[in-house]
Amino acid sequence: MAAASPAVVLCLSGHDPSGGAGLQADIEAVRAQGAHPATVVTALTVQDSRNAYAVDALPAAGVLEQAELIFEDLPVASVKIGLLGSVENIEAVTGLLARHPEVPVVLDPVLRAGGGAALADQTQVSALLQLLPRAAVLTPNLAEARQLAHPARTREACAEFLLAHGARRVLITGGDETESDEVLNTLHTTRGTRSWRWPRLPHRYHGSGCTLAASLAARLALGEPLETALESAQRYTWETLRRAYRIGRGQYFPQRLGH
Repeated sequence: MAAASPAVVLCLSGHDPSGGAGLQADIEAVRAQGAHPATVVTALTVQDSRNAYAVDALPAAGVLEQAELIFEDLPVASVKIGLLGSVENIEAVTGLLARHPEVPVVLDPVLRAGGGAALADQTQVSALLQLLPRAAVLTPNLAEARQLAHPARTREACAEFLLAHGARRVLITGGDETESDEVLNTLHTTRGTRSWRWPRLPHRYHGSGCTLAASLAARLALGEPLETALESAQRYTWETLRRAYRIGRGQYFPQRLGH
């Protein structure tokens, strides 16, 4: 007897040759939840565990063709969006999602590498705002939220800006803010705010944002209620960081598979 088909998560992200972030992170995080990752390459990057050095976006027509074929062939249950790489890709994906309004989308606005290098210019940052209304959850870290909502600085001001521009739920993560012994993640909606606090771990991590967004998309694809999925994805991500390993000369990689 054939096994039941797993829920499908369509992941649109860049390729990271180090294997710590991007599509490789998406694949591992989605698999770890018991879902199936269908992957669309949006950009090729030059990066390692220390930083990113170049981004080469694929042509929008090719990105769109990859994604449309997956939608036609597989029962896509959720979409996870990471690095898109160009304004043309952002516009193409916006149009694609408008044709599939029933599918929940988790949008991780990948704007800067963990080592500090910019992965998107200001025109791309502005273009990303048109994607906000399609996202069930937007998952920026605080630095990315500030970049999207410039000149806003506080969590609350950034969230207010993003909600005003069409975001339905904004999960602002605080892993890069190092002033306390805890990591503060806050969910903002028009109805209010909910917070989670996680013990701060000792290292810098490559691919933590990808891990969180992909695992959240997988949980939604599996049919978990949003509040439960948010909790599950954060807990899973924290555990991957607790078990992280250092394989190169830079940041630690989350241990997304196994124990």
